[in-house]
Formats: sequence, C-alpha cells, structure tokens
Amino acid sequence: MRGILMAGLLAATAGTAQADMQVTFRDGAPKDTFTITNLGSCATGPMVLTIDLAPAPIGLIFDVTDAGGGVEVFQPFELVSGADFVQGASAVRDGDQTLSLDLAAMAQGDEVRFTIDLDDTGGGREITVNGSEMAGAMVLVNGGDAMAEAAFDDTGAARVILAACTA
Repeated sequence: MRGILMAGLLAATAGTAQADMQVTFRDGAPKDTFTITNLGSCATGPMVLTIDLAPAPIGLIFDVTDAGGGVEVFQPFELVSGADFVQGASAVRDGDQTLSLDLAAMAQGDEVRFTIDLDDTGGGREITVNGSEMAGAMVLVNGGDAMAEAAFDDTGAARVILAACTA
C-alpha cells in the first residue's frame, strides 16, 4: 500500500515544474566568483537573494579593502554578467559576512555572476577559500510572499527550491 501511495505521489509531482536558483562559489586568484543561475523549469519572480557567510564554521568574511580583517589581496564587489537582472546590491564593507542582491525576474537559464574576495579567519591558508570551507554558509531568498534557504555544500554550491510553477 505504501508503495502505491508513493508511486501516486511521484506521478502527481512529476509534471510539477520548480523555480529554483543555484548559487555556486569558485575560488580564484585574485578574484573569487559567485554565479547565480535559474536552473528551474520556469521564471522566478523578483527576489532579494542574500549570501550569509556567518554559518560557515571557518569564519568566512568578504575582503574588499586593504584595511580590515582580510589577508593580503582584496577585491571589491564587481558585477561581471547579468546586470539587467540586478536592481540593487547591498554595500559590502571589509569584514562583512552578508551580501544581498535585489534581483528582477529571471527566466530559465538566466544567470548573474559577480566577483569579490573571500578570506577565512580560522587560521591556515586564509587567503584561499575552497568549496568545503563554504559548506554551511547560507543562501536566503525572499521573493515577496515566499521565503526559502539552502546551505552551501562541500563543492561550493547551494540550490534553493523556490516554488512549484506550471510548466
């Protein structure tokens, strides 16, 4: 009986499209890169997407000036692609742990990419941050009436399932 119910549930949701965003982090020299992509089967609505580094256990910070908590090389926030979707960005001070983007609606496959420098404050090789050090950092999405969140995994990716939509 349970198998029949599960099969029915899967069949009922098989045609349901999801609006979801993937945020990936890649360490680079001298700039680290974040990419925000709508991997869903439908468009998103306008949203505020926040990257929160505080939950990561290694003590991650944004290093955007030569004075502050960062180590050696610093890089300010720089929008690389997808400017048409970015309606605003929070000011990021050196040592901050959050960055928010006010995003317009994004169709399936649309992407926003920006660079900035991240450092860890936990000791060791503080100037580089790999995917596993991003594990636990969060992506928070507020899309008006809907809110969702996801943690970065040890590959430096977080996938936020926003809502079901009609395909």
